Amino acid sequence: MPEDPPLDLPSTPAADTPAASTFAPMGAPQTIAGTPDAEQVIAGLRATSEGGADLVQLLTPEGVRVPDERFDSYVADVTVEDLKGYYRDMVLVRRVDREASALQRQGQLGIWVPLLGQEAAQIGAGRAMAPQDMAFPSYREHGVAWCRGIDPTELMGIFRGTDHGSWDPREVGFHLYTIVIGNQCLNATGWAMASRLHGKVGDAGPNSTSEATMVFFGDGATSQGDVHEAFVWSAVYDSPVVFFCQNNQWAISEPLERQTRVPLYQRAQGYGFPGIRVDGNDVLATLAVSRWAMEQARTGNGPLLIEAFTYRMDAHTSSDDPTRYRLADELETWKLKDPIERLRVNLVREHEVGHEFFDALQEESDALAARLREFVTSMPTPGPERIFSEVYDDVPPEITRQRDEHVAFHASFADAETAGAGA
Repeated sequence: MPEDPPLDLPSTPAADTPAASTFAPMGAPQTIAGTPDAEQVIAGLRATSEGGADLVQLLTPEGVRVPDERFDSYVADVTVEDLKGYYRDMVLVRRVDREASALQRQGQLGIWVPLLGQEAAQIGAGRAMAPQDMAFPSYREHGVAWCRGIDPTELMGIFRGTDHGSWDPREVGFHLYTIVIGNQCLNATGWAMASRLHGKVGDAGPNSTSEATMVFFGDGATSQGDVHEAFVWSAVYDSPVVFFCQNNQWAISEPLERQTRVPLYQRAQGYGFPGIRVDGNDVLATLAVSRWAMEQARTGNGPLLIEAFTYRMDAHTSSDDPTRYRLADELETWKLKDPIERLRVNLVREHEVGHEFFDALQEESDALAARLREFVTSMPTPGPERIFSEVYDDVPPEITRQRDEHVAFHASFADAETAGAGA
């Protein structure tokens, strides 16, 4: 078993953290401005580009493999075929995301939540989980769902408004999507507490059946009370949970500086557990850090906080217009750190992967997009009785009465149309 990497938890802010004296007094105009000024944007880009001494990175934006004595052992078993697998994951998940975005624009989906740019964070974390682990998503974790074996078509009902998810969370180890910001952190904490109480924690060997929980949320959710309550409860009860924060720099239209004075991973110190920052556009580093964190949780050393530094390259949702609050230059800078291109360059330059692999993957991607489109455009519209199903195991009489009245009400419109046509 690899040695646990040392995690120094500094008592003072990191080098890329603004000093307290740089913050304006509460109520000053610049603290409530709707759009960050040029200096704020540049400072944010520098912090993300340089990452600081605490950023874990194994693949540079140029695709160069760099060593890290703390985490190299956690990816020592990763082969070229594994890297190609992670690349395939990211390409296919992105294709699903782009196709779903197009379907929403064409009126086939009511809304869509893009993950563009966050593929490495989600695939790295998802592939670090064991079959017995449990994941609690927000509403953007399409990549984690892919890793847990959920077909992309099973997500479409959520965004078409026909169901809340068609999979069994216990069977696949992936909870249904959570729309309420941060609420999944409480759910995950409770699940992890139960794992500990039932004695499912303590062993991290190769054949271990110990369980750990991973919960996903964004930087904006860190301002929600549910997240902080989850931190408190998980710390007090040593819950085997890994809090995975995808810091994509924007909480809808609010930049990160409106959420915190310190790097988000340092917030864990106040609750008494470790926090760590990883390059969320580096699938290998995210895999290594997530494997380490889940191992810690399974052996009873949870909770832990991972801050994955990444970037939301598309809108918050399909109802959002990011051009109203962020600069085009910022997006162009982040395109140079694209997680998929980073791994592609590594595969070509360091592992001599040929065009045959990429050509075949393009064909597979096209087929997946076509299958997704066919599925969505063929989805039936549920009847009015659907709203009453899948709620109660033993349906109360009052609900049965309401259902019958509701169905009869809708049927009356069809009767009226039939009568009008015959008049």
